[in-house]
Amino acid sequence: MGGAVRIIAIGLVFCATSAAWIVLGGITSAREREADSRLKGDVQSLWGRSQHQKGPELTFRWQTTAMHVRTQVVDGVETQIRDKRSETHERPANVDSSDIQVSLSSDLRRRGLVWYSLYDVAFEGAWSYEHSEEMGGELEVSFTLPDTGGMYDDFVFEVDGVDRTGLLDASEGVVKVGVPVEPGQRVRFRAGYESRGMDDWLYLPSKGVGRLEDFTLRLGTDFAQIDFPAETLSPSSREREGPGWVLEWRFEQLVSGYGIGMITPTRVQPGELAAQLSFSAPVSLFFFFLVLYMLATLRGIDIHPVNYGLLGGAFFAFHLLFAYSVDHLGVETAFALASVVSVALVVSYLRLVVSARFALREAALAQLVYLVGFSLAHFWHGYTGLTVTLLGIATLLLLMQLTGRVRWSDVLSRGHAPESGTRL
Repeated sequence: MGGAVRIIAIGLVFCATSAAWIVLGGITSAREREADSRLKGDVQSLWGRSQHQKGPELTFRWQTTAMHVRTQVVDGVETQIRDKRSETHERPANVDSSDIQVSLSSDLRRRGLVWYSLYDVAFEGAWSYEHSEEMGGELEVSFTLPDTGGMYDDFVFEVDGVDRTGLLDASEGVVKVGVPVEPGQRVRFRAGYESRGMDDWLYLPSKGVGRLEDFTLRLGTDFAQIDFPAETLSPSSREREGPGWVLEWRFEQLVSGYGIGMITPTRVQPGELAAQLSFSAPVSLFFFFLVLYMLATLRGIDIHPVNYGLLGGAFFAFHLLFAYSVDHLGVETAFALASVVSVALVVSYLRLVVSARFALREAALAQLVYLVGFSLAHFWHGYTGLTVTLLGIATLLLLMQLTGRVRWSDVLSRGHAPESGTRL
């Protein structure tokens, strides 16, 4: 078989295997989406959804008396009548100080192809309000729980030391308390509970852009991997404590519409990882075929395109086995099993096609680098592309040095190097 025809045949093998990987990646992605849509609702019903705790909302109401004049006609005579009427006014008010303590504990749970980032949260907040208006009236304090479908253990809501938990409207998840206030009076209120949620936790001090005065929020975690949601404030300080962190947000005067929050950690998603490995697999196979072809050319080894086809099948076996075992085994266990099976297939086959020495040394090393190594790079978030790029450049350098003196016109016309047929 001529060299050019051989390369075309190997290229067709590569394209066919790549098409199979694309199909496998699509099927794996569909399986993950189907599992997530089917299971996420069950997990949320058992554990709860993402919790976004709003700060208390204050409304000041007062009454004024106004004189109203109306005209009355009796027997053709107009008479003006003056009435006194009470009018109710209201406007939003702001808390003067906030002291909030939050504790987050991660509790990761796995269902098939999906890890769910669950957490336990203990929340306790204390706020105060000083009535600076010239008139007295009523201050309505409203506190809303983050999720009406959530579970809240040891829930408490106090105003000036009086327990008002019984005023909770369970259907709406809101406690509303009216407090008579006079000029200069200070009102203190407190809320606390223990609950559970998923993915992230946020505290929203105000509705829209608001003013924060004498604000402190301390958040402790039992995990080291911390991340903050978009459009949230960065902590003023952070300190390691045991396996996690203690973060503090402290502001004397701040005007902002941003909240404060934490994204709870998660693990590598098995389904997502399996799909990514399948979609990127053609890169690893390309490098493996390239190195194998160059070594065969340099050493006069005759490896037929049919042999390349079966080697491509051994590579595909890695991703197929990983995709259908990772939802039953741990990610690391499934990866190790797929790697051992695929390498065993390649080595045992090339031992018969070429030699045991070539199979165990050159072929096994190349497979470990381009299949196992490329696949492992997907575990390093943010460094996958860089790792593959560096391995690709190193491979290019090696092949350029090894084949710099090869006359490719002669090789392609003959189909292999002069010492063809030798077996290592």
